Amino acid sequence: MIQIKNAVELQKMRKVNAISAAALKYGGEHIEPGMTTAELDKIIYDFILRHGAKPNFKGLYGFPGTACISLNDTVIHGLPSKNIVIRPGDIVSIDTGAKLDGFNGDNACTFACGKVDMEAQRLMDVTHEALHLGVKAAQAGARVGDIGYAVQSYVEENGFSVVREFVGHGVGKELHEDPEVPNFGHAGRGPRLVPGMCIAIEPMVNQKNYAVKTLSDGWTVKTCDGGLAAHFEHTIAIAANGPEVLTLGWENGQWTL
Repeated sequence: MIQIKNAVELQKMRKVNAISAAALKYGGEHIEPGMTTAELDKIIYDFILRHGAKPNFKGLYGFPGTACISLNDTVIHGLPSKNIVIRPGDIVSIDTGAKLDGFNGDNACTFACGKVDMEAQRLMDVTHEALHLGVKAAQAGARVGDIGYAVQSYVEENGFSVVREFVGHGVGKELHEDPEVPNFGHAGRGPRLVPGMCIAIEPMVNQKNYAVKTLSDGWTVKTCDGGLAAHFEHTIAIAANGPEVLTLGWENGQWTL
């Protein structure tokens, strides 16, 4: 069932998503060559606690970390590890969130560790722009399929592919709520978007084919062909005058928090 937030609940969503965005920003700023993904996870964990919230990923479905930290051909759900070292030229996807006053925040961004090659940068840029187009399509009265169509069309026009097995979702008292928000599909289909809905739009885009595989750890999702992957995510609220981005953090390549 899709949950519609009232004014008080929306204010709580704004607060916790601001903390989530700030934690994501802080983590990205602290990426350094030679650090492990476990060290980066601890930095994000400490930040969320310092700001009075709790890491909502930690323990969710048994996940051991504060953030999913996914390098290069890892699409999502990368397990923080003292054995995974971030190297110059890596692209590093961080997906994290916080919980406060009974409500959840959720957001993701792919960062470059130093200078990356041109194709990796283009993949990141296209995925980021696809997120913005998905958000723009999330107008009151539109349908969930309009979001997926906007994302998929742009991604495929640029020669990349959209992951099919994992999708965006509603956000609120639970981190994952109805409706599912695919990054692909047909315009004019799916649940109608109404004011008070809060959803996470999160394009997961592969450099090559969209096929993915989950490793034996039960978490890590990689591209099947070894191509790179990028992941960006905002949590938004549907409003009568247009979508409200709750996880403010980056606009036009610049952090705004």
